[in-house]
Amino acid sequence: MTFSLNRRTLIASAFAAAALFSPFAASAQEPNPDTLRVALLPDENAATLIQNAQPLKDYLADTLGKKIEIVVTTDYSSMIEAMRFGRIEIGYFGGFSYVLAKSKAPEIEAFAVGVEKGKPTYNSILIATADGPVKSLSDVKGKAFGFGDQASTSSHLAPRAHLVKNGLVGGTDYKVVHLGTHDGVARAVQNGQIPAGALSEQIYRTLVERGTIDDSKLLQIGLSDPIPNYPLTMQGYLAPELKEKIRKAFLDIKDPEILQSFRVEGFAETNDAAYDVLRDTAQMLNLELAKMN
Repeated sequence: MTFSLNRRTLIASAFAAAALFSPFAASAQEPNPDTLRVALLPDENAATLIQNAQPLKDYLADTLGKKIEIVVTTDYSSMIEAMRFGRIEIGYFGGFSYVLAKSKAPEIEAFAVGVEKGKPTYNSILIATADGPVKSLSDVKGKAFGFGDQASTSSHLAPRAHLVKNGLVGGTDYKVVHLGTHDGVARAVQNGQIPAGALSEQIYRTLVERGTIDDSKLLQIGLSDPIPNYPLTMQGYLAPELKEKIRKAFLDIKDPEILQSFRVEGFAETNDAAYDVLRDTAQMLNLELAKMN
């Protein structure tokens, strides 16, 4: 089934998002609100994410008996702040952005994680322009390397750690370039705007399948260690009965169209401890960054 968004819908969504994330927006923290605001990680074009989330919106509305609003923030930091101040009830975070959100809002709860190929983990893929100057990781030295959002796990934290393990420190051995989104990184590398970059392997494969990027124009130069998959997170102040309904609703999703929009084959239970590995990675990178200052 294909869903389309008309101009009026997009404009309305834009104004709603602007109001929601305005510094003057109210942050009513209701245990059992009539409307649940579900934020999706802005790792791709917002219009595409909202369109693909329509089946999810319908499913949650029917299952939970609530009005559902799908929200895509302008960047990762905006989503973290929205969770922090109670402007969204449910958030689908990247692993590292969840860790950052949890550090600012300790009461939020990670409750489900995407499972792909039987595992709750995924990888970051490091790519280069096929006919460009980078043919291997060692060639990155002295050149620019593209990352997504600074709070991204698979388009910043994990690949940056992978480069460190291979003796390449950002800012010292190569120039760090942030391009915001995963698809932005893929396009920039494909078009030769930067010689190499990194993004989620799942998103990379999806972009190839859609025809958004041409795999023949790109070269894989590395793959990160396994990364804990994106966690679904909810506000701790929600009523216990509602939290259980939300948890069950996501764990019970079987609709392939909904699961495809998350790029997973299902959801499994998770908890905060599953993301300690990312805290350790961030600490390691901070130590490296400290050496550059």
